Amino acid sequence: MTDSIRFLMCAPDHYDVDYVINPWMEGNIHKSSRDRAVEQWQKLHYIIKDRAIVDLVAPEKGWPDMVFTANAGLVLGKTVVLSRFYHKERQGEEPFFQKWFEDQGYTVYTLPKDLPFEGAGDALLDREGRWLWAGYGFRSELDSHAYLAKWLDIEVMSLRLMDERFYHLDTCFCPLSGGYLLYYPPAFDSYSNRLIEMRVASEKRIAIAEADAVNFACNAVNIGNIVILNKASSGLKQRLKEAGFEVIETPLTEFLKAGGAAKCLTLRVTEPLIGERHANAPVESRTVQLEGHLLDSGLINRALDRILEAGGSFQVLNFQLGEQKQSTSKADVKVSAPSHEVMEAILSQLIDLGAVNLPQDERDAKLEPVVLNGVAPGDFYVTTIYPTEVRLNGQWVRIKNQRMDGAIAVSQTPEGIVARCKLLRDLQVGEQVVVDVQGIRTVRKTESREHRNAQEFSFMSAGVSSERRVELVVEQVAWELRQIRDRGGKVVVTAGPVVIHTGGGQHLAQLIREGYVQALLGGNAIAVHDMEQSMLGTSLGVDMKRGVAVRGGHRHHLKVINTVRRYGSIAKTVEAGIVQGGVLYECVRAGIPFSLAGSIRDDGPLPDTQMDLIKAQEEYSQLIQGANMILMLSSMLHSIGVGNMTASGVKMVCVDINPAVVTKLSDRGSVESVGVVTDVGLFLSLLIQQLDKLTSRYQIAQVGE
Repeated sequence: MTDSIRFLMCAPDHYDVDYVINPWMEGNIHKSSRDRAVEQWQKLHYIIKDRAIVDLVAPEKGWPDMVFTANAGLVLGKTVVLSRFYHKERQGEEPFFQKWFEDQGYTVYTLPKDLPFEGAGDALLDREGRWLWAGYGFRSELDSHAYLAKWLDIEVMSLRLMDERFYHLDTCFCPLSGGYLLYYPPAFDSYSNRLIEMRVASEKRIAIAEADAVNFACNAVNIGNIVILNKASSGLKQRLKEAGFEVIETPLTEFLKAGGAAKCLTLRVTEPLIGERHANAPVESRTVQLEGHLLDSGLINRALDRILEAGGSFQVLNFQLGEQKQSTSKADVKVSAPSHEVMEAILSQLIDLGAVNLPQDERDAKLEPVVLNGVAPGDFYVTTIYPTEVRLNGQWVRIKNQRMDGAIAVSQTPEGIVARCKLLRDLQVGEQVVVDVQGIRTVRKTESREHRNAQEFSFMSAGVSSERRVELVVEQVAWELRQIRDRGGKVVVTAGPVVIHTGGGQHLAQLIREGYVQALLGGNAIAVHDMEQSMLGTSLGVDMKRGVAVRGGHRHHLKVINTVRRYGSIAKTVEAGIVQGGVLYECVRAGIPFSLAGSIRDDGPLPDTQMDLIKAQEEYSQLIQGANMILMLSSMLHSIGVGNMTASGVKMVCVDINPAVVTKLSDRGSVESVGVVTDVGLFLSLLIQQLDKLTSRYQIAQVGE
């Protein structure tokens, strides 16, 4: 027996599975054998007592889980941080454990009542005494870790639990003597696994398989070189033996029904005090404010979900519900993260949703200089599609040229400070770039319920569905196209060669001819096949009227390319009367600008095709400036590229027979976009029909006047 090591246990006099507060309890209500439970507990008690001192706390009737003393609190030296149980089913245990610790002369710290922390179930000391591993995600809150660091004067490593089966840290994580670690990596998120790998050398990490994990092999008691556990595979036992450990198996199946095993049934109350330890908890907290129709728009749910999904935790400090239907709600949310890296990722997502720092926490944006042309500082803020402002010299400055996947460049001009969204390649030495997420906010429109419901044309909210009635979508798009044209707005079309192959070329040409299109974006292929149809009546060698391949038709597109190259450009070919109809013909005739971005697969290419990718991107970006709507017609590559260049507020309609393409566009998060899964030729045909109906109604109305 080791006199210097003591454990606290509680006899299973009142143990049973009386309720369900974890997945292991499901289906096991009152199915545990009291006799077997007592027998298994006594055997564990004997094994431990033979190697250490065991103290007992008296079991209390009505609290069946008191047997799991690991959750009583966290002990270091003569200091204990008492547990604050997450579930009401266990909260009644707290005063009994508190009295035991106080009677034994411990200094007892208690956390705020609304801050869950479940003791040594979620906080495990490194066996070398170097730091404390602390879990969060199911039973304990991340904010408790700062208290642990302060009260115990120790460095805290925060680990996020991801698998509800392993709801406590000690169910999937067991520090062992000599700096070894027994753990189940899939129970943690990627950040936590990276932290573990940084702190524990690879030769000291013993990662187990799921089969051992579900037998609670990690829920083990470690005394020197002894590892006491419920059950382990032969392979795991061999690995532990090679690391110098002796494994003692003792069945604890009755306690597994409640989600516990050897470690859960014990609390080590003698932990080594290391003189060099120091308080340090990298947990970072920030308070942000969300405002808008938080409930009916689902904004508050999305914000809180993103905090949790990114590895943080939250506390809603204040929620003011709008009293009238036109009123907005406001929420102040405290966000906590295990590191600055995670906090930055969380705040970036919240900023995208329109969250701002509270006034008392507002600080200017952080700036770092560009030291190499085309290269941003390492921690630069990545822009989104939403209008963004940065706080500079105490003032909020709107960013110019908003687009996603850029950096914010700040420069001093004669007119004052200017902030621009720039691609990385365009950054210049002498500019300052915004880094981190401090002093940044997005500007999101907040419309009243009344306004949203009263709109004559309500553009379909973001999403994709092949089950929507295409006719309904077409009707809405046609209405908006007519409105944009009549007020002198701008519509940009991004189109692929499928438009021509499906017979939609004539309809797109009509849209251009009737003034519905102000710019055309595409690649080499749409122009080639459009002119092939005009000149030779085929597209990719297929007769467009009969739908059959033409002998020698596979050479038609090359003949078209050769002809255009002879004349020097598409415009000159049209002027020479060689091309007498089609999409490009209408563009040239109406003076509609177009840009053709080349790729490695292009034949020819046409003289107008821009084979310099950077220049092609610049041309696209210039042509979409000021657009009110973008029609994306069956061109995945060009549509996604255009989507990345387009700021929020521009209505986008993506039409493709492939759901994956429209889903990709809808993932941008813009509420002004809609994906339509259908044949693009059919869509354009229906669109022309609907526009003709609108024109007829307008003409009838004019006659009536």
